[in-house]
Amino acid sequence: MEHAQHGEAFDRIIDRRDTDSIKWSHYDRDVLPMWVADMDFTSPEPVLAALRERIDHGVFGYPVPASALRRAVVERLHRLYQWDVTEESVVFSPNVVVGFNLAARAFTSPGDGLLIQTPIYFPILRVPGNANLQAQHLELTRCQDGYYEIDFDRLERTMTRKTSLFILCNPHNPVGRAFTRQELERMAEACVRHNTIICADEIHADFVYDGKAHLPIASIGPEIEQRTITLIAPTKTYNLAGLSCAIAVIPNRELREGFVEAKRGLVSSPGALAYTAALAAFQHGSDWLAGLLSYLQTNRDVLTTYVAEHLPELHISPIEATYLAWLDCRRAGIPGNPQEFFLRNGRVAFNDGAAFGPGGDGFVRLNFGCPRSVLLDGLDRMRRALDSRSSGAG
Repeated sequence: MEHAQHGEAFDRIIDRRDTDSIKWSHYDRDVLPMWVADMDFTSPEPVLAALRERIDHGVFGYPVPASALRRAVVERLHRLYQWDVTEESVVFSPNVVVGFNLAARAFTSPGDGLLIQTPIYFPILRVPGNANLQAQHLELTRCQDGYYEIDFDRLERTMTRKTSLFILCNPHNPVGRAFTRQELERMAEACVRHNTIICADEIHADFVYDGKAHLPIASIGPEIEQRTITLIAPTKTYNLAGLSCAIAVIPNRELREGFVEAKRGLVSSPGALAYTAALAAFQHGSDWLAGLLSYLQTNRDVLTTYVAEHLPELHISPIEATYLAWLDCRRAGIPGNPQEFFLRNGRVAFNDGAAFGPGGDGFVRLNFGCPRSVLLDGLDRMRRALDSRSSGAG
């Protein structure tokens, strides 16, 4: 019953135009935006109530994260993953992108190698240039059914003695993989052999489907934990991106001190409202999150069925995790860039797959974190755009 009530809430259409939303202000008003990984749902009511109470207090001085928030993070890691860390291991930053750039700044030297699995979340592609590093791209292997795997022989050939840092994206954005324990163990073993630090972007950890559970790579064992910076955030999970709060979990004291030192004078801490929202989300957001996950899994299934039945020229990669779909448009006979084609002919906006690096050409990324009616509208727009080819339009 509770999930049904949540479902009705997630079905509600919220007008986000004229709210300073990147997602909804970037394109013309007749374009349906399904690009930025930003859900079109209201945040949990306990979070909104906590924010109202904090605002009513009326004073917003320099904040520090309450010890209750650190405890909430530690308790959450134990409850979800049986991963036990100390409160001292928890470091706050504005967002995950800041986190992996700080890791590169703190633990590499100019000219070192940075291992990246492509196609990948495009801010990760910018890290080598930001830190004057050598990008070591390991393209994920796309199987015939669209499932992505890791070629471990190629992994060994790609890593060198200069590979100082590996930025792991798990669950993987954009291909939707939730890597298995065996895969994570083999990646971790390679990092141990090459003395490589792991920076794990695990911001989509709460979006794993079909009753499966996320596995933080750092929780595999003490040796891996000691060489890993794990980046998580309440912002993706509870749709709080505009409140800028992320968490780096760094059990190794030396790594933690290096990370904090890299922040000094450059990176501010989250604001008072961000801390308030994070604490309320972690303490009181579990029922809302369960309803959200159920709703998103149904959206995923609706999307997958629609593509199979009405857009057979496209191919969707199996979605194990995230609320992002990775669509292969290469066999659809689309003239030119598929992102531009759907924008022009369907008035629906996706991310251009080419922005995700090697292996992304000919793909688009679709965000299905929206009311189901909006998702179906976007899919219908895609269908009409593809139909327009035979009519000679566009």
